[in-house]
Amino acid sequence: MIPQEVMQQIRRIQIRTSHVVNDLLAGQYESVFKGQGMEFKEVREYVPGDDIRMIDWNVTARTGHPHVKLLAEERELTVMLLVDMSGSGRFGSVSRFKNELAAELCAVLAISAIRNNDKVGLLIFTDDVELFVPPSKGRQHVLRVIREVLYFEPKGRRTNIPAALFYMNNIVKRRAVTFLVSDFLADNFEAPLRVANQRHDLIAVVVTDPREESLPNVGLVSVRDAESGNETLVDTSDPHVRKEYERMAAERAGFRDKALRRARVDAINVRTDRPYIPELYRFFRMRERRSA
Repeated sequence: MIPQEVMQQIRRIQIRTSHVVNDLLAGQYESVFKGQGMEFKEVREYVPGDDIRMIDWNVTARTGHPHVKLLAEERELTVMLLVDMSGSGRFGSVSRFKNELAAELCAVLAISAIRNNDKVGLLIFTDDVELFVPPSKGRQHVLRVIREVLYFEPKGRRTNIPAALFYMNNIVKRRAVTFLVSDFLADNFEAPLRVANQRHDLIAVVVTDPREESLPNVGLVSVRDAESGNETLVDTSDPHVRKEYERMAAERAGFRDKALRRARVDAINVRTDRPYIPELYRFFRMRERRSA
């Protein structure tokens, strides 16, 4: 039995994200993510101008009149949400934690998919894959996906992006639109990204917080690494310390962005101190221009 307060939180997320999907992203999801091929629709008599390569010779022989096959775009997609729930996600210096922002964005993507009759699957990982929800459809299924992203309690604290991508590549056989939601505070993920992007349409959702880029001047601060558990005393009043912190943060972000570009993976960059809607718009417009 799900506690009442949990259901209320899920319902609030559903209402808020449904508004985003209905009023702000209506039509954009469907225009960007198209079907993966063509499927047979029907047969009709040949008329001058039809492509002779589409003639159905069996029906033509049976009826004595030339007939052609009509094909339609295969609309149904599989959308996979790969969500990083390592310890670094339980951090936020503004209004919410990174994993709370990730959960709401996942809800938007899941509801968009369900509204377009696509299947949605979920994979939660830390230093190992901890939960896999097979792709399916329906309101109850998308509520389960939202609930798991909001309230799943992971066992691990570290991040293993290659393990998550390897698992998905082996279990999801059909090409899927795959959103990898993570802060990418990890190593050795470029090659697995490239391999996964060859099999699927892989999109990186990069979740960050402003305090990961710079430190405020607030004196001595005890800083604990959420994934390793190591604690360090940092003197934020020292300008050299703050400058070195910013340099290392910029270097880490540059490494991440270069890896994504080399793997040809598109990115949606969201931050805990900014609305995520403009970034979603930017992503959809970029995809529309590319497919035009």
